[in-house]
Amino acid sequence: MPASKPARALSDAQIEQFIQDGFVRIDRAFSRELAEQGRAILWRDLPCDPDDPATWTRPVIRLGYYSDAPFRKAVNSPRLHAAFDQLVGKGRWWPRADLGTFPVRFPSPHDPGDAGWHVDLSFPGEDEPVGRQDYAAWRVNVTSRGRALLMLFLFSDVGEADAPTRIRPGSHLDMARFLEPAGEAGMSHLRLDEMGSGRPEMQATGDTGTVYLCHPFLVHAAQMHRGSAPRFMAQPPLHPSQPFRLARADGDYSPVERAIRQALQARG
Repeated sequence: MPASKPARALSDAQIEQFIQDGFVRIDRAFSRELAEQGRAILWRDLPCDPDDPATWTRPVIRLGYYSDAPFRKAVNSPRLHAAFDQLVGKGRWWPRADLGTFPVRFPSPHDPGDAGWHVDLSFPGEDEPVGRQDYAAWRVNVTSRGRALLMLFLFSDVGEADAPTRIRPGSHLDMARFLEPAGEAGMSHLRLDEMGSGRPEMQATGDTGTVYLCHPFLVHAAQMHRGSAPRFMAQPPLHPSQPFRLARADGDYSPVERAIRQALQARG
């Protein structure tokens, strides 16, 4: 019998979109049932009443690192694992046991205070004291040490008024060129309001169960919630099991690496 082809979650066109735009959207990546179970767990730990908007007094509350079954199952579906293989490389990433942090956003006229344009930092500096790490001082470098993907898991329906994450498609290419001069040491304390500012902006909207898989250099931002129901979204990293490499003798580059190489070659 002929050998079966490996599972593919993403088409060639979707992979090319990821390289050019810095993200790919997967609809129905996990079920509404899992999302409902997950939200019930999160509401249990929120200091407010799901049925009483008068108790929703803060624009954002952060919860995190739940390893309950709904979260483990959402991030470990065969479809998502196949997509990780396609974008990062088979055997080049670590499975997750949780979904990282949940910034739960509530309808509010107040600025949440965390809506600046940024990329997520991924490793501490060499002089960072052990046990007293200042995560605001972490770093990011041109080979994205410590982070293979940024992922957005929508645990509620997210429309344009519901504080969707803002994205600048193509900004990961600008970011790669910006980081290259810093080498392996990378950079910290980045101000990225202008990074990719000439590019169009889009919003990461979608139905419950939608997942956005993003290049780790994609510039993104939160925003105020102008809708009527709380927004539940997880934003975990996918961790690499081996460093990204921008020079491979066998030419077996992942799409994450191909995007970085394309950005640097375009400058050259």
